[in-house]
Amino acid sequence: MSMHGVRPKMLGFVSEEVSAWLVALVALVAGGLLTAFLALATYELYQQQLRQRFELLASERYSRIEERFEDQVQRLDGLRRFFVFATEITLEEFNGYARPLLHRTQAYSWAPRVPGPARQAFEQRATQVLGRPYEIQQLTDDGSLRVSPARPIYYPVLFTQALKLLRQPLGLDLLSQALRQDTLQRAAKPGSMAVSAPLNLTDVEPAYARGILMAAPVFAPHDPDPQPRGYVMAVISMRQLMAEGLPNAAQDNLVVRIRDLSGPDSQHEVLFQSDNRGASSTLAASHLLHLADHDYQLDIRPSLAFMQANRSSAVPAVVFLGGLLSVLLSALLFSLFSQRQRALTLVEQRTGELRISEQSLRDTHNQLRSVLDAATQVAIVATNLRGVISTFNAGAERMLGYSSAEAVGSLTLEALISPQELHQRARDLSQRYGREITPAQAMFAQTVQEGGKEAGEWTLQRKDGSHLLANMLVTAVLDEHGLWVGHLAICIDVTERKRVHEALAARDRLLDKLSAEVPGGIYQFRLRLDGSSCFTYASEGLRDIYEIELELLRQDATAVFERIHPDDLLRVRTSIRHSADHLTPWREEYRVLLPLAGQRWVRGEATPEPEEDGSTLWHGYLTDISDLKRVEEELRALSVTDSLTGIHNRRYFQERLKVELERAQRDNQDLAIIMLDIDHFKRINDQFGHAVGDHVLRSLCQRISQRLRRTDVFCRLGGEEFMVLCPGSNAEQAHSLALELWQGVRSVVVEGVGQVTASFGVAGWRPGEGADALLLRADSGVYAAKQAGRDRVEAELS
Repeated sequence: MSMHGVRPKMLGFVSEEVSAWLVALVALVAGGLLTAFLALATYELYQQQLRQRFELLASERYSRIEERFEDQVQRLDGLRRFFVFATEITLEEFNGYARPLLHRTQAYSWAPRVPGPARQAFEQRATQVLGRPYEIQQLTDDGSLRVSPARPIYYPVLFTQALKLLRQPLGLDLLSQALRQDTLQRAAKPGSMAVSAPLNLTDVEPAYARGILMAAPVFAPHDPDPQPRGYVMAVISMRQLMAEGLPNAAQDNLVVRIRDLSGPDSQHEVLFQSDNRGASSTLAASHLLHLADHDYQLDIRPSLAFMQANRSSAVPAVVFLGGLLSVLLSALLFSLFSQRQRALTLVEQRTGELRISEQSLRDTHNQLRSVLDAATQVAIVATNLRGVISTFNAGAERMLGYSSAEAVGSLTLEALISPQELHQRARDLSQRYGREITPAQAMFAQTVQEGGKEAGEWTLQRKDGSHLLANMLVTAVLDEHGLWVGHLAICIDVTERKRVHEALAARDRLLDKLSAEVPGGIYQFRLRLDGSSCFTYASEGLRDIYEIELELLRQDATAVFERIHPDDLLRVRTSIRHSADHLTPWREEYRVLLPLAGQRWVRGEATPEPEEDGSTLWHGYLTDISDLKRVEEELRALSVTDSLTGIHNRRYFQERLKVELERAQRDNQDLAIIMLDIDHFKRINDQFGHAVGDHVLRSLCQRISQRLRRTDVFCRLGGEEFMVLCPGSNAEQAHSLALELWQGVRSVVVEGVGQVTASFGVAGWRPGEGADALLLRADSGVYAAKQAGRDRVEAELS
């Protein structure tokens, strides 16, 4: 019958051509589903990365705003202490102290307490001090000032220092308006500070008119009077406080809003709102800000600039490539199934050829019998069911000393086995199976009943009575009907191989004893041409180094590379490949991550040699050097730390400056440095001694470190010279930071010495500029500050 008459249809119910189209369609649908899944996973990964970037920016912006709020509290508290410890303060003294504080603050004012009977005398004295007519006034509903009526107590503004002087509200009685009066009442206790509800600031530019008033009471030291001497106040415009020093609206990645939390939820006033547009996104962050006794809510959302800068094209690429691959796969499957018809025709041709080969195989079978008889190194013995030998080849004659005529029909297979061994195995099998096993059955039972797939080791007895050790495989012989008609035994002399194995085992035991005394572990490592690897030998020490069983190492070395630290894995693999390619000694130090011991350091050395199959075999050792690495890290930390102040030293600064310059050049980022030199430090050492000088250095370092950001690097270059490295900051931002540091240094008196000042120089990195040029410009700034009288910050020199 022709093959075409019995050929089945593909899939059992459709024709071959339709099946090809159906398989291609299934492949296309499956590819589309997989592409959709990958696109969804890519989109989820993009959203996760976007969320992480936003949270990082929002956290940094919150930290900066929180620092500004805390700075306002510290400045007002400093002004309060200025009044607390002074008996009488003149207008010039007030202006000299308050003017440097006007950074992100509209104005600072002083309002003393004036009893009603002392009003006229106070107004006359204020007129003389200010050099202009002075009257106590109150604020009307339309925002104008008029003479205040008689009251028991007044708190009129006497001194004021404003950022931009339009018309100062001198004489304004703070008790004449409910909001200001409420603020003073909440700040009436010693050490307290209060913030007003949002109000319209008087005599302030319209853009900054909406703000708050922060008041702090001033009590005379050891004065039992329960009422304060007066109040110092800071007039703060939230827009001015937030806008200065932050990115412009076109470049800002965040939309920031600050709301006042006083009053009911529906009346929370927005004190500051970014000018840039917010993006339509679920990303948002909310934080609580504290200013004195008042709480504000900070809301942060991503801007359009943020979303445009973090736009991802991965999802369209995945969809395009996935769809393309799906179409190509469908076309390939259609082509393969369409060729099945041609393949079936070829099968018919091959079937005819196989029939011709069948006869050749019969002839080959007869030839195989002759080949087996010619096997002189292998004894082949066949028996009937009773064990009587029916076949005895030339190899059996040579191995056992019997001729074929002597063995066939006369001897049994049992007669060729050592009687003592045969009886012992019969007893063992009887105990194993729980029934009597005769010696004649013993040599067949174990091999035949367990499948006859493995050779057993037996002691054979020659014709002359001598013995030899052989591997004997006994299998059942079946006829064409599957009936058991006899046995076939194949024997190989293993006497010499047994002796060699025993010698090798003794050598391995000696090697294990020696390797147990060696610190670490010794090994043989083989790398094959296909990239697979294993440890052909591994001492016990490698189990402790990698926490992996030795048997697993001998099979596959993949588990070892999984233990290596991800940051070191590529380097180790590269060094192994280089050693194999050039046959050079391998030496490496790397980290491993162990389940029990955690992270450890390992040092390894090995010598390679090529093998005939193209593999490379290394002989080497591994040892744990974690303790040595720990000592090296401690020495490294000591080498980059200034022992006196505890900050980084010159060496660390030079290393970090090199790294940050490379990063700024590569990523086009800002970078600035601040150099400062303590004024008259030699005079301090000469006058008070070096111990006091050391105390001055430590005190200055502590104050400056508290005012720096986490990303800034503070180092001591030597003596009284210090350096601040500001990654991500330009010269203008570094100058603002230097002003804060300068104020922090000069505003705190060092015990036993008095006021200590410093001269500051600022330099911002310019594209293409090297480290020496940058340091030289900062040093020139310090020199210019000292030439101008010291105790100042010199801006970046052109």
